[in-house]
Amino acid sequence: MVGVPRRRRLLIDGMNVIGSRPDRWWNDPDRAVRRLIGQLSVYAEATGEDVTVVFDRRPRDLQAGRYGEATVAFASRRGRNAADHEIVDMVEADPAPASLVVVTSDERLSERVRELGARVTSAGTFRRRIDKTTPAKG
Repeated sequence: MVGVPRRRRLLIDGMNVIGSRPDRWWNDPDRAVRRLIGQLSVYAEATGEDVTVVFDRRPRDLQAGRYGEATVAFASRRGRNAADHEIVDMVEADPAPASLVVVTSDERLSERVRELGARVTSAGTFRRRIDKTTPAKG
């Protein structure tokens, strides 16, 4: 529709954002995943942005889908960079990749999605934006 503002569309490398802060998340990575999902839902509600996050790992008690205002996906492949491949596939399949902002600090992933037409913002920059809109919780 003409004249209707488009919501900003974010595609987030979840473990990259989690890893952007050395808060000992590695002691309980499943808890870190759950915490980020909660923060992203609050963030999406506060900003009106369309938020999708992709994780390399899936806690046993979580499934892909909507969690509040955030869409959560888990990589279909296994391995350390599985989410990177999933994100590239999602950008390739998107009919409007130029409307996507991929959140990652991974240089190779950044290069790949830029080649496909998406924009990139760093995990640290995005983490600071989350912190401004969500309450600090453990």
